[in-house]
Amino acid sequence: MVQLIVGNKGKGKTKHLLDKVNAEVQKVEGNIVYLDKSSKKMYELNNKVRLINVLDYLVVTSEEFIGFICGIVSQDHDLQQMYLDSFLQIANISNKDITKVIPKLEEISEKFKIDFILSISMDENEVPDAFKSKIIISL
Repeated sequence: MVQLIVGNKGKGKTKHLLDKVNAEVQKVEGNIVYLDKSSKKMYELNNKVRLINVLDYLVVTSEEFIGFICGIVSQDHDLQQMYLDSFLQIANISNKDITKVIPKLEEISEKFKIDFILSISMDENEVPDAFKSKIIISL
């Protein structure tokens, strides 16, 4: 399952994402990974959540980002959830065209039974109609 938290920059999406991951860590049996563009949130996350700074790994295209995700999945068979903060930046999507990356995440989610929760700096009306049903929070 892929879920979206959407809203313009500065609306508080990250706080909602952090609250959700810290609540879920008590419920899930598997592992949780949090991807971000820095390591600043290390102390805001439960210590059971693995924080990965994507920018440390030289990911420069959205295709490389999907490969990066697959690499994480291949190394952790107990992975249950992935939280992706600042999604457009870490996935290297400059024109807000999420139509290629979201379907790939859906494929990975279905195949490996991993939930993806994404924070996207877009207004709800900018989200393509095909993905509006995935929005869980709109700010």
